[in-house]
Amino acid sequence: MTGPLAAATAAADKRIAFRAGLASDKIQRFPGAFNPLVAKLIQEIGFEGVYVSGAVVSADLALPDIGLTTLSEVADRGRQIASVTDLPVLIDADTGFGEPMNAARTVTILEDAGIAGCHLEDQVNPKRCGHLDGKAVVPTQEMARRLRAAVAARRDPNFVICARTDAAGIEGIEAAIERAKVYADTGADLIFAEALAGPAEFEKFRAAVSIPLLANMTEFGKSELLSANTLQSFGFNAVIYPVSTLRLAMWAAESGLREIFAEGTQAGLLGRMQHRSRLYELLGYERYSEFDSDIFDFSLGRNQ
Repeated sequence: MTGPLAAATAAADKRIAFRAGLASDKIQRFPGAFNPLVAKLIQEIGFEGVYVSGAVVSADLALPDIGLTTLSEVADRGRQIASVTDLPVLIDADTGFGEPMNAARTVTILEDAGIAGCHLEDQVNPKRCGHLDGKAVVPTQEMARRLRAAVAARRDPNFVICARTDAAGIEGIEAAIERAKVYADTGADLIFAEALAGPAEFEKFRAAVSIPLLANMTEFGKSELLSANTLQSFGFNAVIYPVSTLRLAMWAAESGLREIFAEGTQAGLLGRMQHRSRLYELLGYERYSEFDSDIFDFSLGRNQ
């Protein structure tokens, strides 16, 4: 039997699956996972991939999303998540954590962590959350150097390098499209146009850019929340829901803690909690027990 301690699918196969998904007619849905257990839930429900958001990694460390996290912190969280799921994991690599040489090293570290792909953005380093005002982008050719370094450092040709542009809200949609074309010519496999306003901008971007496109459906931001079917009808190839699970969990945690504080007991909250049996099911407790029995329940042969 396959052991329960890690995902059964090799990183190379996850990257192949990611590329195949992007080339298919079906939009690839990547909810964000704020920890490995959520990644297991995402896989069980039937999504095509898992996303690791830089904003979520920052928030998990009680930090704002302004470029304070390090490559090692982000890669460690990505490694933890990728190790437990058979789905491809796409990770937010911010601006590559420095100059083009840093972007190159970022790709090698993320490859070693078992990640299927990453996105690099054209914001000035340190960056800001993509749906806040006050962002600034680097010149197009500076971002092209960032991407060129990342592509050159890639050892597995199936590792997906996604170029994110934040230019739409700063320089306008036409400028963002021109940047996307340059990034595609530089070697990006996927384009992520951040903070597009509504259906017309999504459709305009798709009509102008020939390589696969990723949409960001984050809540409370600048983009209208469009369904996966709508985005697929526009011709988008992937969609991320970066902070949804963290927002859901934090709302539930805050609500519950306030009730415990007010009532002095959690008795009224049991119907809103995941049951112990469901947690054990998700963790695969029985598989661990079976694996342990297979390893230790044996007898020595006569000649041993």
